[in-house]
Amino acid sequence: RVLPMSAAVSLASARALAPRVARRRSVRKTVTTVTASSGSDAKRQPVQSASLPSKAAERFGKISTEMKAKSSALRAAVTSSDSACELDNFQRVSVLAEALPYLQRFAGQTIVVKYGGAAMIDEGLKKRVIQDLVLLSTVGIRPILVHGGGPEINTWLTKVGIEPKFKNGLRVTDAETMEIVEMVLVGKVNKSLVSLINVAGGKAVGICGKDGNTLRGKIRDPEWGFVGDVTSVDTSVLKQLVDAGYIPVVATVAMDVYGQALNVNADTAAGELAASIGAAKLILMTDVPGVCIDKDDPGSLIRTLSISETRDLVATNVIAGGMIPKVECCVKSIAQGVKSAHIIDGRAPHSLLLEILTDEGAGTMITG
Repeated sequence: RVLPMSAAVSLASARALAPRVARRRSVRKTVTTVTASSGSDAKRQPVQSASLPSKAAERFGKISTEMKAKSSALRAAVTSSDSACELDNFQRVSVLAEALPYLQRFAGQTIVVKYGGAAMIDEGLKKRVIQDLVLLSTVGIRPILVHGGGPEINTWLTKVGIEPKFKNGLRVTDAETMEIVEMVLVGKVNKSLVSLINVAGGKAVGICGKDGNTLRGKIRDPEWGFVGDVTSVDTSVLKQLVDAGYIPVVATVAMDVYGQALNVNADTAAGELAASIGAAKLILMTDVPGVCIDKDDPGSLIRTLSISETRDLVATNVIAGGMIPKVECCVKSIAQGVKSAHIIDGRAPHSLLLEILTDEGAGTMITG
């Protein structure tokens, strides 16, 4: 028969929803067959296994048993899935509840994040870091991103036929190398990060240390070429950007009094900027979990350190090698007014959020 339009729509809606409902509840069906009757009409009657031949009845019984087993397995899977979903939702709510006091504490405060290492190479890691940065900005925290770009610089030096050279862990930066460093950091890496932040829903503006006299420096030692130490910081441009709701992205190319570009260590530049702008936190994203008692054992991570404890660990060689300049940068920034400095593993998913918004954190926090 022809159904009224409203009934047809209701029937179509019911059919569309049926698969969703089936996931929540089991549906019992009676197996039926069509038998002939007088005239042209047919009648649907339940099949009685007793009326079937013995082989057919045996086969039907096996099929019925299999269907029951599959139905039970499906119900168990659905129940397990629902329980996991409820647990997952509970964990999400718990995380939000734990994050609330930190969101309230750091709302409106500036956090300087130094970004580099493997987290800048892997595109998946890079995307997560950028999303975390945008999230912090969205909830009222004011991040400033300071970046290096060593691996990218090495790639482009190789492309133009210049062999990268290092001495005591520092890049030897002659005039040709400095030109590539500035092109890569300011023109490529910086603008790439700005684009990623803007695509993720944030508002970013890229600058380098030359812009607005943000970073002034001097040559450290002629044997390293144009490697510089920061001598002064002007945060006026950064403050204007942050106050206007932008995320500043800073490439660590400074200049001297003659306008010569200088290659400045990104950790050092981030520390100087954090101290000058009065940041609540300095966060160094690295390729290690933080400060560990045994550098080869992530389980020996030290969650919190004071300045005096940090110096003791350096004196006893627990902190050694490439970790020394990082902790020295942290200690110096704290001595200049930064409330806390953090060393975290940029390769770990959402380590930035975990360090700022949870009780346990993700790396090592150094305080005064």
